[in-house]
Amino acid sequence: MQLRKMRGSVRESFLGWKRWAGVVAIAQCWAIGLSAQAGHAAKPPMRCSRVVFDGNVKAGEGFEKIFAKGLKFYLEPLRSGWIVRVLAEDEPRGAHDYAELATPPYRSVNPLLISTDWSFRAQDAVAWNPRRFRYARNSEVFRQLAGLYGGVMANDAASSSKAAEIVSEQPEGVLQILDARMVPGLADQAQMAAMVAGHLEETPHEVDQSVAPSALGRLEELRFQVKLDLPEGIVPAAGLIVEKISCSAPTSGR
Repeated sequence: MQLRKMRGSVRESFLGWKRWAGVVAIAQCWAIGLSAQAGHAAKPPMRCSRVVFDGNVKAGEGFEKIFAKGLKFYLEPLRSGWIVRVLAEDEPRGAHDYAELATPPYRSVNPLLISTDWSFRAQDAVAWNPRRFRYARNSEVFRQLAGLYGGVMANDAASSSKAAEIVSEQPEGVLQILDARMVPGLADQAQMAAMVAGHLEETPHEVDQSVAPSALGRLEELRFQVKLDLPEGIVPAAGLIVEKISCSAPTSGR
């Protein structure tokens, strides 16, 4: 029953991506809910790993780190901020990435997007903290999700159900903003942002008063920490902090 509920919450993320307010709540509850229920799996505990690393970016800059054999974390710069990617190190980059396909909803408000898109002000983007997501554990899973993508976007129930099942079994990651520099936006907070942007006072940040204000503001710099769970058998990259965890241990709250 627990697994059925878990997959159902992911399925809602796939099927409900066009519902603006609901999408944000689903995106947040999806990540938290999957983490909370992961410990109820009936499988015997296995030993997995979690890699930890810090990073810093300024506007227009990207950050990348190989965290396991063949897998790379990439914080890609956008005009409006950044987006989290997980890419195959030894494959040409295509239309999708490992984190995108494993973190619904698609083409909408999403924890991977740290930016002023979707009417988020700069302070709202910082206040959505931490950002929890999943990523496809290998190229085979990635190809499965890529094959289902068209059906998911067409609201095909079978494709969405299968994608939800696959996603619920993928490893977790979390990006925690440790410090930020920004120009706050002057616009009223959007309803979507209000549902997830609740930790601004708990997130260290600096306001740049030398730049003229605007409706949504501007993200200028982020200092962050990333934690990525690695399934059993995946070898962490050299030089990273590695924590030994149970494969059922949630990323959140660590």
